Amino acid sequence: MNENGQKFDGNKPRFSLIPNGVLTPVVNVLEFGAKKYSEGNWRFVPNARTRYFDAAHRHLDAWWNGQVNDPETNEPHLAHVICCLMFLLSSDQKSAPKICQHNWQEATASGDGHRTFVCSKCPAQKAVPHGEEIDHE
Repeated sequence: MNENGQKFDGNKPRFSLIPNGVLTPVVNVLEFGAKKYSEGNWRFVPNARTRYFDAAHRHLDAWWNGQVNDPETNEPHLAHVICCLMFLLSSDQKSAPKICQHNWQEATASGDGHRTFVCSKCPAQKAVPHGEEIDHE
């Protein structure tokens, strides 16, 4: 038995190269989107490639013109750009899911003022405030 510990990770990704503090705002933007739209909703946005390309450039333009944080989320515009680029990168990968034509079905009546809907064809979920109709896109 070797008294020195061993770990064979020489050819594995080094996540320690990611600069400290940059992932938290990105995750905050993803959390905001999950609450506003639904978790994983970005996978099913029609014409997503063009729309996330445009959104990334809008956030980049706002940052370039001196606005550090997005006024709606109060998170850095650059964190929004990173999210948009991650969505585009994911959509370019072979494992990217096909766009679903959602079949929304009400799943629960939550106590937070929202109704929860799930798609019977994919894992998408959507929260809709009580009294509002669900957008069937």
